[in-house]
Amino acid sequence: MSNTLQIGLAAAGALVLAGLVAHNAWQARKSQPRRPDPAPQASATVSEADGVDAALQATDMLPPGAGPELAGQDDAAPNHPAANGGSAPEHGESDAITQKISLNTGPDRKLLLDPLLDAMATIVLDQGAVVSGEAAQAALPATRRVDTKPFAVEGRNRDSGLWEPPVAGQFYDQFQAGVQLANRSGPLNEIAFSEFTLKTQAVADAINGTPHFPEMLEEVARARELDQFASANDARLSFVLRARQAAWSPGYLQQCAARHGFVPGVLPGRLVLPASVEGAPPLLSLEYDTQAALAEDLEQAALYEALLCLEVTHVHREEQPFARMCEAALHLAKDMDGNITDGNGQRITADTMDAIANDLEGLYNTLEQHDFAAGSALARRLFS
Repeated sequence: MSNTLQIGLAAAGALVLAGLVAHNAWQARKSQPRRPDPAPQASATVSEADGVDAALQATDMLPPGAGPELAGQDDAAPNHPAANGGSAPEHGESDAITQKISLNTGPDRKLLLDPLLDAMATIVLDQGAVVSGEAAQAALPATRRVDTKPFAVEGRNRDSGLWEPPVAGQFYDQFQAGVQLANRSGPLNEIAFSEFTLKTQAVADAINGTPHFPEMLEEVARARELDQFASANDARLSFVLRARQAAWSPGYLQQCAARHGFVPGVLPGRLVLPASVEGAPPLLSLEYDTQAALAEDLEQAALYEALLCLEVTHVHREEQPFARMCEAALHLAKDMDGNITDGNGQRITADTMDAIANDLEGLYNTLEQHDFAAGSALARRLFS
């Protein structure tokens, strides 16, 4: 009988030990980040024509909470009434979320100087004189910035009469130099304007021209007014996608995002949703931890959140970027078993998304009324 008891106890002990081993293995597997599928299948999407409201009604992951972040690029206090707290061209295929939209105007071929945004000085040549493109290029300064502002020189093409950056093989009968009045680093000040005059004078001397400068105090005052306008109307919208349970590996995140049209960006830890016009800035970016993106074993690196961002002033309103942002956030959260929150971890609601959409329409109208339409060359320069 004692042998039978010993055998029973040994069997019970073996079962307990096997259970502990299995439990520990299950816990270890559960704690590992999700990995990409070896043969990914296309996920179901909600057509953009159905609208954001239909997509929101189709999900149960949005209980009441606070709204998303709407702030400047430096993630300081919000500068647009749509929010109450918190906060490079690539091209690829896209699904129903990122269906192509035909725009009336394509991306600007180049960023020409504009009196609305630049302090400009004319450089007059002697009557009948012309300067070759090669000579003009040689006269340009080594650095094309004045303090934190872009500096540029353009010539009037003798044959076409158009203003353009100097090109080899062309000839120019007049020049103009300009410095940007304001950008996200602030307005042009008196010291920077003085540096602008020195650089312009050096260019004029090199091509035997005479510069004519605007009045400094007037340009500095214009720069301050423009900076105030930009500060009041800049907007960067962010949704935080947070993992509910298991973390995500970078490969898993990339695979899920690729199903909805995202492609790798230039920087590690950044995916982008391309615009419908080749060469235009991306519609959205999906950003995650850079160290995880550079990890030797991408399947072991763990991500618990990713940031879905929209540079409102950089994308044409005709692209409907906010509606597509909401749809992308909903689909990604569903595919990856995540929640949509703001920077403070508060869940985002359908009502909040609708309120943001309404406020964005007002922002778009304001920008257009001041000739800084979202997505235009001028807007991208001002809000940079």
